[in-house]
Amino acid sequence: MTGHLPHDVEAIAAVLAGIPLFRVLGESGIRSTARAGLARRYRSGQIIFHQGDPGESLYVLLDGLVKVVFTTEHGDEIVLNMLGRGDTFGEMALLDGSPRSASIVTARPAWVFALPRARLLELMREHPGLADEFLRMLGHMVRRLTDQAADLAFLDLGGRLAKLLLQLADKHGHADGVVEMPGLTQSDLAALIGASRPAVNRALQSLVSRNLIAVKGRTITLLDVAALRKRGGL
Repeated sequence: MTGHLPHDVEAIAAVLAGIPLFRVLGESGIRSTARAGLARRYRSGQIIFHQGDPGESLYVLLDGLVKVVFTTEHGDEIVLNMLGRGDTFGEMALLDGSPRSASIVTARPAWVFALPRARLLELMREHPGLADEFLRMLGHMVRRLTDQAADLAFLDLGGRLAKLLLQLADKHGHADGVVEMPGLTQSDLAALIGASRPAVNRALQSLVSRNLIAVKGRTITLLDVAALRKRGGL
């Protein structure tokens, strides 16, 4: 698809160049890829695609924060993951042609790039290294899911929460250890670590009482990273 302004292509290419999946394409290949997709901006709380939608594109989050949300047959929603700038999503449906396994909802205003499946497959044929990187990316996904399963088995709630806060700070926080959570509720935190909202609230207060974190509204400041890492088994 076309229609990008020249500066949009440059900005999109700059983000793609920082992602290992696309880095193998080289500068000209990255620019060509930036022109082949479609970028769109979303407000906070918008749905990028619904669970059950056909999988027709690979998505790259150029900026912002999104939630991966799974809805049960009873209508209950579970947050599976949080994704930030440079993360990709929508990979699984591209492989087997099955519907989307979860919905993607913006937690903050987001700028998203969609690359059609047909163009991605063309790029893989033209650049075999891209297929290798795609498989490597899927391997990282499997390892993350394995780590989450291990955390549920071997870490208590406080440990899982400490580890999650460190991960959020590392990926979405500021250099001073501040984690801002607009669009991310305590219920979301609970879903990410397999707990209830009241239990997560109590665990947060326990970390506050031990001066490991400070909580003000939806802003969490990590006060003692070393102790949090120990608490999270890191």
